[in-house]
Amino acid sequence: MNARIVLATRNPGKLREFRALLGSHTESGPLHSSKALGELDLEHAVIDAATAGCAEIPETGTTFTENSLLKARAVAAETGLPAVADDSGLAVDVLGGAPGIFSARWAGAQASDENNLRLLLEQLADIAPEHRGAAFVCVAALVIPESPEAPAKEFTTTGTLRGSLLFAPQGAGGFGYDPILQPSGQTRSAAELSMEEKNAISHRGEAFAALRPHILEALTR
Repeated sequence: MNARIVLATRNPGKLREFRALLGSHTESGPLHSSKALGELDLEHAVIDAATAGCAEIPETGTTFTENSLLKARAVAAETGLPAVADDSGLAVDVLGGAPGIFSARWAGAQASDENNLRLLLEQLADIAPEHRGAAFVCVAALVIPESPEAPAKEFTTTGTLRGSLLFAPQGAGGFGYDPILQPSGQTRSAAELSMEEKNAISHRGEAFAALRPHILEALTR
């Protein structure tokens, strides 16, 4: 099959996670073993925005949903291919849900993951463990452009991962704020979980799993 879909990101960590999520098992078996898809090569079928030659997309929305749709619509329009985007971030209880949509640039427009993480830990240094509740939130969007056979379609789904914030980073896996969020019921940070463990409980995993039937449609229409 020559079916392709574009993930509207330039983040290699997100691309790896998305491919892993599409290839993971569900109640009906692994997505790429579906009779409709045959043996789909996920590395060929799922590409990122840079590989697709897409321009940078400013995130001008004021909610996760607005930003995810904005990105997916722009990439679908530019490439003519189905596009998936997500907008996700860390919502800290005592900060009223911040950093939220500003998670990736909490320490500035050009801030690194380490810069953002360090600033947040400094801001929360005096907050007691019982008040360090937080959640990763993800809104995923799929935009299927219009074709001669079918009209354009849009879908959005939401996922959350509750936990508490550690006082120092733990683990070398994952990306973003993973090293400082300990998911509820876990004794390790999100960065210490394997990709399979993380995908089974993560906000992104929950949101993308809900999109799975629509992604199948996009890849087989």
